[in-house]
Amino acid sequence: MTANIEPNTTKRLNSPLWLSIILIVLGIVAIALPNISTLVTETWVALILISAGGAKLGYAFQTRDRGGLLWQVLLAILYVATGILLFSAPLTGVLTLTLLLGSFLLTEGVFESILAFRLRPQANWSWLLINGVVTFLLGLMIWFQWPFNAPWLIGTLIGVSVLFTGISRLSFSLQQPKLPGDSSQQSA
Repeated sequence: MTANIEPNTTKRLNSPLWLSIILIVLGIVAIALPNISTLVTETWVALILISAGGAKLGYAFQTRDRGGLLWQVLLAILYVATGILLFSAPLTGVLTLTLLLGSFLLTEGVFESILAFRLRPQANWSWLLINGVVTFLLGLMIWFQWPFNAPWLIGTLIGVSVLFTGISRLSFSLQQPKLPGDSSQQSA
């Protein structure tokens, strides 16, 4: 039995496939060129901070009648200044972001482990503990290898994330959707 599929449906079905392939390629490139992908990531963070600071400044003046204008302006300046510093000194920014990532993972690992012990009476609580310990160890690895790991670490992690996002999207896009009236996908 043949199902008639409209061209728009076929185009929609193929879009996730192509997006998945693009993500996989970008992930591989980011992993293969970690120094460049680290700088690109750091630059994006700088641009986001500058943009967010501009938005905060606009919001501060739009809501100045509600009070706190000075603090909102100072916060906006902090965002913009941090973004400019990251943008103007990218290597220092990479060192700083890597140290912050290590600190974040250390803290998350401790909190996740504490949470695991608090949830100990529940089933499968040990998975939380394993996650906490692994996260803590990753944070320690970043700290002990810092600053030598800074040029490649963030780019590699972003690359791995993008690669696995692409792979997971590819697995979903390769699944054939069950079309109404299609008896070939029904089990006998």
